[in-house]
Amino acid sequence: MSEIKPYIPENLQHIAIIMDGNGRWAQKRGKKRVMGHKAGMERAREMAEYCGEQGIKILTLFAFSSENWKRPQEEVTFLMDLFATSLKNESKKLHKNKVKLSIIGDKFGFDRRLQKAIDKAEDLTKDNDGLLLQIAANYGGRWDIAQAATKVAKSGIIEITEELLSEELVTAEIVEPDLMIRTGGEQRISNFLLWQTAYSELYFSDALWPDFNSDELQKAIDDFAKRQRRFGQTSEQLD
Repeated sequence: MSEIKPYIPENLQHIAIIMDGNGRWAQKRGKKRVMGHKAGMERAREMAEYCGEQGIKILTLFAFSSENWKRPQEEVTFLMDLFATSLKNESKKLHKNKVKLSIIGDKFGFDRRLQKAIDKAEDLTKDNDGLLLQIAANYGGRWDIAQAATKVAKSGIIEITEELLSEELVTAEIVEPDLMIRTGGEQRISNFLLWQTAYSELYFSDALWPDFNSDELQKAIDDFAKRQRRFGQTSEQLD
C-alpha cells in the first residue's frame, strides 16, 4: 500500500520560518549554544528537502538578523564560519536538486570571504527551476524598508507608493509569504519580513528549531489549510 501524500493547499506557495530555539536546545542538553546552531543547520536542510518534495515554491529561512551581531563574539564567529562552510558543502547538493539559492539581507556586512562564497553559491544555482530557497542573513525588516525607500527617493520620484517600495525590497517580484512560522515558543515577528508578511497567516510552535521536523511542519501546513484568507474582505464575499 502506498503512503498517503501529505495535503498541501493550492494557495500555499511561500513558507517563511523564524528558526528560533537553537541555543536553548543545546543548553537543555548541557552543550554549548553553538552546537544548537549546528543541529539547526541540519534541520534547515530537512525543511528544504521536504518543501521541495511537496511542491512548495518558496521557502524563506531567517538565519541571522541584523540584531544578532550583538551576541557574544564567539557565537557570532561560529555562525559566520558555519554559514560559509554550509554554503560550500550544500550548494552542489542544492544544485543537483534544482534548488535556487538566494541570500537576502545586507551582504556587504559580511567579510569578503563570505561574500565570495555567497556569490559563488547563488551563481551556481541561479538558473534552477525547483524550490526557491531564500536565506535571510544580516537581514532586518526595517532595514529592508529603509533601503527600498532610499532607492526610490534617489530616483527623484516625489510620491512614493506601495508598489514602488515593493519593487525595491530584497524580495521584489517574489510572492509574499502565505504562511509564517516561528518555532521556540516565542510569539513575535522579530523584525522579519515586516512588509511582506502584512497578510501572512502566522503559526507559532513550542518546538525548539532543532526539534521542528517535517511532521511539525506538516502540522503547521494542516493548520493553514483550515484558515480562510480574506485580505480585507468579508466571509460572505468569498463564498
